Parts: sequence; C-alpha cells; structure tokens
Amino acid sequence: MYLLWVCGCCGALRPRYKRLVDNIFPEDPEDGLVKANMEKLTFYALSAPEKLDRIGAYLSERLSRDVARHRYGYVCIAMEALDQLLMACHCQSINLFVESFLKMVRKLLESDKADLQILGTNSFVKFANIEEDTPSYHRSYDFFVSRFSEMCHSNNEDPDNRTKIRMAGIRGLQGVVRKTVNDELQANIWDPQHMDKIVPSLLFNLQSGERTESRSPSPLQASEKEKESPVELTERCFRELLGRAAYGNIKNAVTPVLMHLDNHSLWEGKTFAVRCFKIIMYSIQSQHSHLVIQQLLGHLDANSKNSAKVRAGIVEVLLEAAAIAASGSVGPTVLEVFNTLLRQLRLSVDYELTGSYDGSTNIGTKIIKAHEERQLQEAVIRTIGSFANTLPTYQRSEVMLFIMGKIPVPGLNLTLPSTESEPESTRMIQVMLLKSLVQVTAGFQTTNMLTALPSSFLEPLLSFSLTDDPEVRLLVLQILLSLIDRHDNRPKFSKISIISDISVLKLKVDKCSRQDNLFMKKHGQHLYRHIYLGCKEESSGQQHYETLYTLLGLLSVELANEEVVVDLIRLALALQDLALSTDEGLPVYNRCAVHALAAAYLNLICQLTTVPAFCQHIHEVIEVRQKEGAYLLPEDVFIENPKLPSSLEKVEGGVLFLQSKITEVLGGSGYNTERLATPYIPQFTDEDRLSKRKSIGETISLQVEVESRNSPEKEERTPAEEITFEILKNAIVDSVGMEEQERERRRQVVEKFQKAPFEEIAAHCGARATMLQSKLNQIFEITIRPPPSPSGTISSGYGQSQSRSVPIYEMKFPDLCVY
Repeated sequence: MYLLWVCGCCGALRPRYKRLVDNIFPEDPEDGLVKANMEKLTFYALSAPEKLDRIGAYLSERLSRDVARHRYGYVCIAMEALDQLLMACHCQSINLFVESFLKMVRKLLESDKADLQILGTNSFVKFANIEEDTPSYHRSYDFFVSRFSEMCHSNNEDPDNRTKIRMAGIRGLQGVVRKTVNDELQANIWDPQHMDKIVPSLLFNLQSGERTESRSPSPLQASEKEKESPVELTERCFRELLGRAAYGNIKNAVTPVLMHLDNHSLWEGKTFAVRCFKIIMYSIQSQHSHLVIQQLLGHLDANSKNSAKVRAGIVEVLLEAAAIAASGSVGPTVLEVFNTLLRQLRLSVDYELTGSYDGSTNIGTKIIKAHEERQLQEAVIRTIGSFANTLPTYQRSEVMLFIMGKIPVPGLNLTLPSTESEPESTRMIQVMLLKSLVQVTAGFQTTNMLTALPSSFLEPLLSFSLTDDPEVRLLVLQILLSLIDRHDNRPKFSKISIISDISVLKLKVDKCSRQDNLFMKKHGQHLYRHIYLGCKEESSGQQHYETLYTLLGLLSVELANEEVVVDLIRLALALQDLALSTDEGLPVYNRCAVHALAAAYLNLICQLTTVPAFCQHIHEVIEVRQKEGAYLLPEDVFIENPKLPSSLEKVEGGVLFLQSKITEVLGGSGYNTERLATPYIPQFTDEDRLSKRKSIGETISLQVEVESRNSPEKEERTPAEEITFEILKNAIVDSVGMEEQERERRRQVVEKFQKAPFEEIAAHCGARATMLQSKLNQIFEITIRPPPSPSGTISSGYGQSQSRSVPIYEMKFPDLCVY
C-alpha cells in the first residue's frame, strides 16, 4: 500500500515537461503520435520557451534509449515530435533545442539501418528549410557533410535500399548547402575541405545515373525508375549549389569537378565531362562564365603532356562552354585565351613530329599516336573559332593580328626549335594557324574594311599566297573570301560556270562606300597581283581556280567602283595572255583552267556592268569556244576527267577576248579607255622571291649575275655575288634598326614641341632660320656671278688690266634710273 502511494507521489512530482513528453508516446507505437497530447506539449513549449532546451534534451535521451533497444516505432514518434516543435517554435532559446535535435539526427545517421538514416535525413532537411531568427556562432556541420557524402556513395547490397540511401545523402547535402550558404556566421561551405566532399559525391551519382540510363529500360520500367533514380535530384542539387556561388567561390566549386574527371579518366569519353560543364555554365551567373573558362584553360596547360585523348576532351569541353557563355566566355584577358590554345596547337604539332612528349625517342617514353594528335588539332581549331564568334568586330581584328604574328615566316622566324623535322614542323604550324584564321574570320562582318584589315595583317597574309605549298595558298584564299564577303554572296560563286543570266544568283549588291573605295585604292593592286601570281602556280588545282573565281566575283560585287571594274577586266585579259604564253612553262591543264577562269569571270563582269556591246562581244567569244574550243570553258575543264588537247599552240582568232574591242565598247559608255587599253603587268617585288623560301634556317644561295652596263662586250660579266641567309638577315635587321631610330627621333621631336616652353621653341626655330640663311648666302656666292661692272676695268699694280666684279647692291646707278 505504501509502495503504490510512493510511486504515485513520485510520478506527480516529476517535472511537467517530462510528463508532457511521456504522454505523447502511446502504449503501442503502431498507433503513432498522440496528437492531443502533442498539442499540449507544443502549447507548453510556446508558453514557457525557457523549457524548450530541457524538452529537447529529454526527447534526445528517450530517443537514444529507444535506438539502443531497437524500439524503432518510438524513435519515429520522437523525431516527428521534434519536427513539429521545430516548426512551431522560433524563440531565442531555440539554439539549445537545435543542439539536442542535431544530436539526435547524428545518432540516427550513425545507425546501420537504412530506414533510420533516411528518417534522420528527412528531419534534417525539414530543419534546413527553417529560417532561424537568432544566429548561431558555434554550430558545426562538418559531420553532416561527411556523413551525407558517404551516404551518396552507399554500396548497400539491396539495390532499393542503396538508391534510397543515396537519394537521402543528396537531399542531406542540399539541406546543408541551403542552411549554410547564405549565413556568414556559419562555417564556410565553399571551403575546399567541404567542396572536395560535396561535389565528387554529386558527380558520382550523376555518372551512376548515366550508366543506368544507358541500359535503355522499357518505358514502363523507365517511369518507375524515374521516381527512384537519384539523377534528377542530383542535377537539381548541383545546379542549386552552383547558382548560389559568388565570384570568389567559383574556383572552389569547379576545381573538384576537374579533379574528379581526372581521377576517373572521364575526359576521354567527353560525353560526361561535356554534360557536367553544361550544367555548370547554365547554372552559374553569366558574369562569372569567364572564370570557368580560365580554369579549363589552366587545366589544359597542366595536362599539356598528357595523352591526346585527354587534351582533346578538355578542348571539346572548352568548345561547348564557350558556345554557352557567348560574349562572357573570354573575359578581360582576350589574347591570353587564344595564346593558350595556340600554344597547345603548336605543342601538338611538335608531339606528332617527334613521337614523344619530351622530344626524344628513348625506350620507355610514351609513344604518341599521330591520328589522335590530329583530332586534337582539329578540336583546338574549332574551339578557337567558337571563342572568336563570341567577340565583337574590333576584338576579332585584334585576334586576327595576334594569330598572324604567331605564324612562322620562312627564313625570318627563328623561334622554333632546331630539329631534323624543322621544315615539316614549320609547314604544319603554318597550316594549323591559317586554319585557325579561317575559323576566326568565318562570319566576319565590318563596315570599314580599311580599319578592320590593316596593312599589318593583310600584307603578311598575302605574302603566304605566294608559297609553293598549295594547301597554304588555298587557306589564304579562303581567309580573304571570309573577310571580303559581307552579304553572303560567297556560296553563289562556289562553282565556276558560264551563267547566261546572273539574275538567278540573286546577288546582294550595295553601293561601294567611301571606306571601300579607300581600301581598294590602297590594297587593290596587291590583291590583283596575288590573284595573277596565284594563277601562275603549277601546283594549283581545281579548288584553287574555283576559289580565285569566287574572290574575283566577290571583289566585283562587294568592293567595285568604276576604276576597280576597269582594273579587274584588265586583270582577266592579262590572265588570258598568261595562258597563251609558253614562256611560263605551265602545264596544259593549268593553261586551260586559266582560260576557263578568265572566260567565266568576263561573262560575270559584263553582265554586272550592263553594257550591251560588252556583253555581246563576250557571248560571241563564248559561243565560238563552245563550237571550236570547249576545253577553254569551265564546263569542260573543271570536271573529274577533262578531255584536253596535248598542246595549246593554235589558240587564236575568235576564241580569244580582244582588249581593243573591249576598250572600244566600254569607252563608249564612259569608262577610262586609256587605262583599259593599257595591258595589266604585275610588278614583281622582293616579296615574290622571299616568299618562295621553303624552310626556316635554310640557306638561300642566289647567284646574282649583273651585266656590266659600261662594258660593250656582253660576254664580260662581273663576278657572281653569293647572297646567303646571314647577309639577308643582317640587311633586314639594319633596316629595322634604322626604322626604329627614325621613329624614336620623330617621337622626341613631337614630345619636345608638346612639352617645351614657347621661348625655347622660338629660339630653336630662330637658330634654324639663321643657319638656313647662312647656307643660302654661301650657295649664292658660289653659283651666282654678278654682271660686268659699269666702272669697266681697273689697272693692277703690275700694269696689267684686271676685271673687277662689283656686287649689285654696291653699284652706282644714275638718279633717273632709280624709281
């Protein structure tokens, strides 16, 4: 009797919060939380917030006991009660309650039971979505980052449990990020120690999901799996993480991605790496895009001695990232981006030629596969073009100049290493860099050709059109076409043919602007000369002649005024004379091709000028050729197996275009007949000879024999002078030095007149004027003799008469002669 009374008394003496907590637990855990008693506990916690920490501590004690005794039903009830209290209470004392709550969540996450881990994760996610009114200075989430990351890599034997645990881990990481990313008082989640766990865990699940999806399940299975698969959840979490990254945190977020792709050899497959960086580029703020690009470029440099597949994978990712980032991809360091890509291009060429990464072929060195290096080179070239497409016109012009400065000029650029494969290395680098220029200039649009294409770019480019390499010449022509074509007329001239009515081409022709006129006045003759010399090359093929025809057509519709039209007609007639000449030693095919090119272009230009008599003459010659010499027309020359004569000795009469006739008919329409009647003769310069050099460092021996003009005997010649590479180099260096001195002198003069005081400038100019006057007086005294003096002659002391010259200003004239 006394025992029962004591027990009842002790129960009544227990603290009220403990009684309220005990009352929420039913006798049978399957009945769930007692809601009426839970409402009483919640009301008590809100009425006495100072008791909240004790309520949390007691619940934590009960939960730990129930976990140890495997009473998981009561564990679930305790966590549900904690969740409701968290959602209802936002007082200043909640921090101590949160510590108890996190302690219980930690206890559940440490359990081996999948259900308890998921239960703890769900409670943590609910807590993460609560905005606390009071800050916490001492709370740490290191354990949760580590534990949730570990759950993301779960290898549970049961596939369903494994998927559930991984998804719980992903949701937990998402909760940690939400809870800490915007709270400066919390631990910095962007620190490398946390990012190195969070990011690889997310990528692991992305990659696992990709492998699962690749098995191609049935539609029904796919719909069921979609709910269970962690892929979508992982991607959403990853995007949320990146979307919250500020400027200073981008590097810490992207570096683990690069390391993960390295460690798991995922660059070679490209697909997953591209997918990861697409997520990154679309998720981060657009103004931070260039930071990701810079990290990728730095990673490419760091892997410069890795396999070509790895480097190609990084370059492909760069290509995709640049396309997404658009104008924000390059950032402030424009030329540095292109410098890195060009350096990789050059290294790849060296690797391909030497066969190893260290330039040696010793046993044990990693052998390089040439086809893989070529694939890498093509990928780099495409990436350069992709970056260039994001730039405005003025920056693209700078990039074009930058790349042009990197192209080795034969015989002058000595920056390449000296190897046995040096000539081939130079040629390959030239080809690769010119291909890069083709990509950069694709779609290039400018209203002012003169500023967009300065002489510092155009002259070196044209010089490459005179090399012996047909591939280099073709690339130069393609670059010129991209630069000149501003109205998308290029595809309409892609094939050489005789078009009876050019209206079917639907050409877009605008009036030539003043800037275009100035451009052609400055550079027109250079373009004509290189077109003419390009037709003289024996190694030119069908593609070269088609490109030259396209260039002539674009010049006619894009940059032609009356003077340019006259010059282009003269050029076409000069090409006809070139094909007739036997002195050049051109093969029959080349001569027929030049005849066909001239005919096709004259047919085009006559219809553009709309002079009926001109058109009639051109059409008459073409009709004669169709009957008597079809091999002089493009339809019979530019085919797979052209039927050509063995020689072209009888090309004369009606099959030729007559310069006199064309001059006559165009003169009647107001064209410059004097200029039309003058045959076009290109002026050969030193550039033509120097451009024929084939390799760097190759000694050029030109035996220059000059006939002595003073000697009447033609047989006597001066000794041959041997001109070597060193002599040419010294001459160029001397001329460059003189130019530098002249430029420095001019700069000093300008600076003096800008900064010196007026008195000093006046004194300087006065001194120069005085010196000039004294020099003039000396010249006059020497060259000008005064007329005989009116005083006649005077006698010398020795009895001889001596003429005396009296200056005009000392002569005495009669008064009547002076006005």
